[in-house]
Parts: sequence; C-alpha cells; structure tokens
Amino acid sequence: MGQTNQLNRSAREVADRLTIMKGDITKQRVDAIVNSADPSLLGGGGVDGAIHRAAGPGLLRECRGLGGCATGEARATGGYHLPAKWVIHTVGPVWEGGVHGEDGALANCYRNSLRMAVKVGAKTVAFPSISTGIYWFPVERAAAIAVREIIAHLQREVMPESVVMVCFNDRTLAAYSSALAAMTNR
Repeated sequence: MGQTNQLNRSAREVADRLTIMKGDITKQRVDAIVNSADPSLLGGGGVDGAIHRAAGPGLLRECRGLGGCATGEARATGGYHLPAKWVIHTVGPVWEGGVHGEDGALANCYRNSLRMAVKVGAKTVAFPSISTGIYWFPVERAAAIAVREIIAHLQREVMPESVVMVCFNDRTLAAYSSALAAMTNR
C-alpha cells in the first residue's frame, strides 16, 4: 500500500517533483502511465489507442474484465509491453461548453489517478493532457486544472515522488509550462 504523509508544502516547494516535457507517453520509463481512456477501456483513438497498441493484447484482455470506467474515475491494469509496470486508466469529460461540470470531472481524473498511483505504490507517474484531444477540452483550461490538482496532491503526499506531464505537441507543452509558472510564480 502507498505511503501517505501530510506535507502541506507550498506549490513552489513541490514544483521540482513535477516535470513538463514534450514526448511520447508510451516510451516513458516510469512506474505508471495514465491513459486518457474511452469509457469502455477497450481502446480508442489518440493516447488511448497508442497505449493499447504499445502494451499489446494483454492490456485489452485485462481491460475487458474491468467493466469500463465512468468519467472522472480511475482503474489500474498491468503495463504489459510498455516500460511502465502499470497503466492507470481514467475517462476524461467531453467538452460541452463548460456548463456540464467538465472542470470538476477533469479535476477528478487527476485526483483519482494520483490516488490510484499511491494505491499501487507507483513512485513515478506520467500523465497525458487528458480530454484535450478528441474530447475537445480547451488545452489552457485543462492545463490549469491538471497542474492545480497535481501540485495540490504533491503538497499533501510523499507519493508519487515525481510526476511527468507528457505533452504531445508544442501548444500543449506551452500551456502546461505556463500553468506551472503561474501556479509557482516562476
């Protein structure tokens, strides 16, 4: 079981535990990668499809037994052929103009994924930009929510020891870098 501790440090004090980079999440050598999954957990487009392809058929077989996942929740599976030991699947909200609880649902994706990382004992976790692809969540808004939730978790908990935000393109990288700078006054 994961270790918890009430740290209550400032955002600036824990910012070194959050790295933002451009890259391919399926190549990250971390304990757990987060999958921005389809509710069925059976693979889809974007990050979800890439993770399923890289992990191989064992991931699909395990996901079939999970019975899906509701928006904002998280489930863990093995990593199979990925360099990560675990895949944490979370279903992000589809953007509907921001008036259907999308912000709260996205925040829950990060909260529940981090809780699941603690539960499985992951010391290092890589996240994609959840819901900003085919679910159309505005990337700047999503970045602010993601960074806020990750920093809040790191302020309270010793696990995971480090989190990596893996951004697919330059626009996403810039949005997450700006969100982190705003949060830490850097």
